[in-house]
Amino acid sequence: MDELIDILTPEGKPTGKTALKSEAHQNGWFHATVHIWLFTSDEKILLQKRALTKKVFPGLWDISVAGHVGAGEDLLTSAKREVLEEIGLLLTEKDLIKIGTRIHQVSHPNGIIDNEHHHVFIAELKVSLSTLKIQEEEVDAIQLFDLSVLKNTKNLENVLLPRFHDYYCSVYNQIIKNIQNSD
Repeated sequence: MDELIDILTPEGKPTGKTALKSEAHQNGWFHATVHIWLFTSDEKILLQKRALTKKVFPGLWDISVAGHVGAGEDLLTSAKREVLEEIGLLLTEKDLIKIGTRIHQVSHPNGIIDNEHHHVFIAELKVSLSTLKIQEEEVDAIQLFDLSVLKNTKNLENVLLPRFHDYYCSVYNQIIKNIQNSD
């Protein structure tokens, strides 16, 4: 879906301009996305298998939920909307814990230039997978993996991307810290 998004400076500040997501990707304009990593108290991580129709990384087991921040939309609203759209889970603002922002710059073989500020959240998954409903245009499947998958991407095929190993390790560390603090 081609949605209207805010264009940012490379430092992540608003430019006051908006564009369609496709234009931002074609021109390499910086914009905001949200990443929501859903974990369980028994150290599992929910990953989604990206639909084969996705333009970037089709069929890859990836972040629990991710998406673009709509024009004028605040980050928490965007994160809650994406989780509800992609897996049918209703979260509240207090469920979402922001663990950081990372700059992501990748030029894909198909011409898409991803220059994004990823706003990264974690949230505890407190419901059974059977209660979730995937958005078939975006997601082929969802599955719980052992949390250690985040630290072992270089040994796996089609599960996350080894080149983002440091990012996944930082998410792992934040989730472990959260689990330990809630015991």
